[in-house]
Amino acid sequence: MTPTFQLDNQRNLVWRLFITANVKLLDRIGEKFSQAGLPSMDWYDVLLTLKESPEHCLRLSELAEKTLLSRSNLTHLVDRLEKAGLLYRKRCPSDRRGTYAVLTEAGLEMQQKMWKVYSEGIAEYFGCYLDDEELQVMQRVLKRMLAAASK
Repeated sequence: MTPTFQLDNQRNLVWRLFITANVKLLDRIGEKFSQAGLPSMDWYDVLLTLKESPEHCLRLSELAEKTLLSRSNLTHLVDRLEKAGLLYRKRCPSDRRGTYAVLTEAGLEMQQKMWKVYSEGIAEYFGCYLDDEELQVMQRVLKRMLAAASK
């Protein structure tokens, strides 16, 4: 499929700024987690995804999709989270090959502890640089991009 228009220098520059800012800001927040003695952003992503799921439970395949992790990376991460007592695996009664990840109370507490640090990082490195109008424009544009990418 051919693009509907040619990429210009300005759009290319903004794209590079967007991806660079994303990586740098996530690195800074990761440093905050480390300084607070907390696990990595991947752990947070899994814990939050389970917290937001019905009954704090998801099939591993769904968890991989929602967290944007590969299945092999997710399997190793779930092993570590289970060892830490933050989730447990449960067999799917209707499909012997299926396995669920279920958030534990300790996992919920860890997610909340991590959110405190994460939300401070979002405010410090991202939120304070957007006024209300910029925030609304950015929200509209990102939603439009995600909708197009999800087709």
